[in-house]
Amino acid sequence: MREWVDLCDAADVGDTEPFAAEVEGFALVVARCADGFYAVEDRCTHDGEPLAGAEIDACEIVCPRHGARFCLKTGAALTPPAYEPVRTFKVRTEGSRLLVEIPD
Repeated sequence: MREWVDLCDAADVGDTEPFAAEVEGFALVVARCADGFYAVEDRCTHDGEPLAGAEIDACEIVCPRHGARFCLKTGAALTPPAYEPVRTFKVRTEGSRLLVEIPD
């Protein structure tokens, strides 16, 4: 059974930079897009380095080291040097809090 875990206050997530956190053993970054919040694994699939501190642009997260872009909604790798998708996690809001769904 999957569980929803409290992640942060929605106000903690900026418009251009993701919020990084570790939840139940998963390193995540959560970002704000025009239509909601999205969470992906905090790891670039190109070199394994964190995406924390990355720029958010048009609902894409841009790796701060080599510029690989990933879709926050699907996790798809959009530009080289990354070719593999990042793992995505569902996010929902309860009041002002963001909760993330953690797989079992």
